[in-house]
Amino acid sequence: MVSNLTTSSVLKNLRGELTPSVPIWLMRQAGRYLPEYRSIRQKADSFLDLCYSPKKAAEITLQPIRRFGFDAAIIFSDILVIPDALGQKLSFEEGKGPILEPIDPQNSIGENALDYLRQTQFMKMGSVYEAINIVKTAKPRDCALIGFAGGAWTVATYMVEGGSSRTFESVRKWAYSDDKSFSSLINILTEATILHLNAQVDAGAEILQIFESHAGILDCYGFDKWIIQPFRKIISSVKSQHPEIPIIGFPRGGAVNILKFISETGVDAISLDQSIPPCWAASKIQPKIPVQGNLDPIHLVSDAKKLSFHANEILNALSGGPFVFNLGHGVDKNTKPETVERLVQIVRKYKRV
Repeated sequence: MVSNLTTSSVLKNLRGELTPSVPIWLMRQAGRYLPEYRSIRQKADSFLDLCYSPKKAAEITLQPIRRFGFDAAIIFSDILVIPDALGQKLSFEEGKGPILEPIDPQNSIGENALDYLRQTQFMKMGSVYEAINIVKTAKPRDCALIGFAGGAWTVATYMVEGGSSRTFESVRKWAYSDDKSFSSLINILTEATILHLNAQVDAGAEILQIFESHAGILDCYGFDKWIIQPFRKIISSVKSQHPEIPIIGFPRGGAVNILKFISETGVDAISLDQSIPPCWAASKIQPKIPVQGNLDPIHLVSDAKKLSFHANEILNALSGGPFVFNLGHGVDKNTKPETVERLVQIVRKYKRV
């Protein structure tokens, strides 16, 4: 059992309890927009070097906590540590993002990849758990610690496309034309994600978030098969070992399926992207489960004078129920730290009535 359940406002809201003020943390709150991060990055051999260096990853995780006083820290890592640990070649190139050696039905990673993962988990991914352990002891008591993973579908898109994609043609073609072999890949990723999330909780994570960042590219059939079904298995398996851990789902772009996602996956809370109207979420979602979100990250790099208006629109709509303020996606790399500081002040000054 984690030690600071009673003092974290994020945990309280995720468990359905309203706190006097709205808690705040931001997706991608540690990263390129912070000068202290860039200082560490310049000295590292690669992005993966940062992810696999426990002390560096812990330091990067804590940087925005020191600067902004967020109510939660999310461990600095990446959703692609799983395919890397499964043996798929991975690198990150400046200006291009992740580069992977693409897989397809003919050269899929194979069922033995899970055995390989179990054997190597504490060589590569073990550094992630060590970083969590360091942050657990270094963070403020009232700051929750979040572990995370990508959803099986989203991770599969990178593995099949070989990186980011505009059309996702290869992965969608495989998923819909060769259901059996693609199911094998999803099953491997589902089991690997369960291992990874459980290990993060064992190391000290108090909350888990699962990022299904590419949920919006699927039709209703695909959403049910490749998003909801793996999600349900992941949550059920993690909860069987760690029933006390809140799990946040983030099906980005899946607005049309979001109520089905909530009712059928077993998530404890839902993180909303910016396409979801806050007032609609307050009436249709918040009575069911706590919500998190959903300021468009563009407001942190556009007109700073309008930031208060947009933030308060969300606060007014959602503060009446269990709610954690966040973005609709991650902090943009061009965001000024001063603007993030202003957002934190806006949320801190807002009082629930």
